[in-house]
Amino acid sequence: MGKVIEGKADARGLRIGIIVSRFNNFVTDKLLEGALEALRNHGGEEEDIDIVRVPGAFEIPLLAHKMAATGKYDALVCLGAVIRGDTPHFEYISDAVTRGIGHAILQFRVPISFGVLTTNTVEQAMERAGEKMGNKGFEAALTAIEMANLNKEIP
Repeated sequence: MGKVIEGKADARGLRIGIIVSRFNNFVTDKLLEGALEALRNHGGEEEDIDIVRVPGAFEIPLLAHKMAATGKYDALVCLGAVIRGDTPHFEYISDAVTRGIGHAILQFRVPISFGVLTTNTVEQAMERAGEKMGNKGFEAALTAIEMANLNKEIP
């Protein structure tokens, strides 16, 4: 068996950017709280974390792209909540956000974790923001920490 390389859950010294949507803020504020808790619990310092608030999930990829392009961040965390309604709007927004974030990852080779909920109901979103199914913001921040460390390990 060859060498196994794994990311560490250590945020000390990492520069993290968080992009969070204001739309559905009753969900996204909880995701942000979870992300900040994860960063603090794993050694992250307040002065190493930038939080950028955007109007909605659709605007997240633009800021992810711009922030990744600066070279200032070891990782980014994207947080939002897209909740299905009665029109196909849900599919368009979900697809655009996913593709946009993926494009920024590949173009700039900066880890960007996906903490954008895409749920059928408000109840499902609330469950994933800390009520029953854990906090996906917390999980997204942990992913960012691990991937930032892996990204440094493998140049």
